[in-house]
Amino acid sequence: MSHRLPHIAIIRLSAMGDVAITVPVILALMAQYPEVKITVVSRQFLKPIFENIPNVKFFSAHTHREHKGLLGLFRLYRDLKSLQITEIADLHDVLRSKVLRFLFALSGKKVAFTNKGKSEKRALTSLTNKKFQPLKTMVERHLETFKNLGYTINLETPYFLKPVVIPTKATEILGDKTGKWIGIAPFAHYSGKTYPIELMQKVIEELSNKEGFKILLFGGDSDFERLETLVNGKFNVYNFARKISFKEELKLISNLDVMLSMDSGNAHLAALFGVKTITLWGATHPYAGFAPYNQPSENCLVSDREQYPLLPTSVYGNKKVAGYEDAMRTIPVERIVSRVLSQLQD
Repeated sequence: MSHRLPHIAIIRLSAMGDVAITVPVILALMAQYPEVKITVVSRQFLKPIFENIPNVKFFSAHTHREHKGLLGLFRLYRDLKSLQITEIADLHDVLRSKVLRFLFALSGKKVAFTNKGKSEKRALTSLTNKKFQPLKTMVERHLETFKNLGYTINLETPYFLKPVVIPTKATEILGDKTGKWIGIAPFAHYSGKTYPIELMQKVIEELSNKEGFKILLFGGDSDFERLETLVNGKFNVYNFARKISFKEELKLISNLDVMLSMDSGNAHLAALFGVKTITLWGATHPYAGFAPYNQPSENCLVSDREQYPLLPTSVYGNKKVAGYEDAMRTIPVERIVSRVLSQLQD
């Protein structure tokens, strides 16, 4: 009687940064358990993150179309079942993924899910009786999930994606790679974790004055105009919004010398390639477990808790607290510039 090789469906349907965080765990799993087949189930937009990982299959979950609603989840279950999935690693643990793993469990498949530590995170972000202490990282939580499936993964040696050839469109704009390339992603989904634009302008001015530096600005299509104000006519500052695809953007990011970002997806994407990544934190805090992978804690520049003792006020930056609008102004421009320069010298 032949035994079917393990085939794990890894479910992570959420935001770009959350999905990116799963990559080091998947790389380590593949290296340490080469007999295991892996299918990542996520949104179509995020497929380029996994395209450079050999032997990982990607399944697009169209949660706004054919996989929408309860009927759509049954359809998604049926589609995945046809791939002969033997195990489910639910790294999302929301209603949609809970239904999916329940259906697989009913059919006798082994399932495990990531405990996101919601009660601990509530205590960390509480405005009363706050418990200010570092929580497990999301990478550590995902490792626990796979351990529950029977796969003990060792991440003592870091795992990174390999840099990819710079896309032609980027070379046409930047020329060949010379000097230092600094990526800056100055915006985040919520204002509570976005550094004031006039201060970011000063950071860019300081860095653009250095000989041999090129500043590459990243953001979504809707950020184009705001990014143009940061370019402000400087010959060595480049706005890449609307100019390259997400797939091309990933390739470009993999060739940066350093990335400066908010607590946002671009930070996690850069860290996947081992790029030195500096992050700025306002309403959120790295203690919640979302610091970029394998970066020193010194690269997380946080707002002043002496002036704003209720920080962090949110895990994702979506809660507004009166009087805390200017918390990120406590991160000095000079401190950011100094940190970037120190990373370029190492």
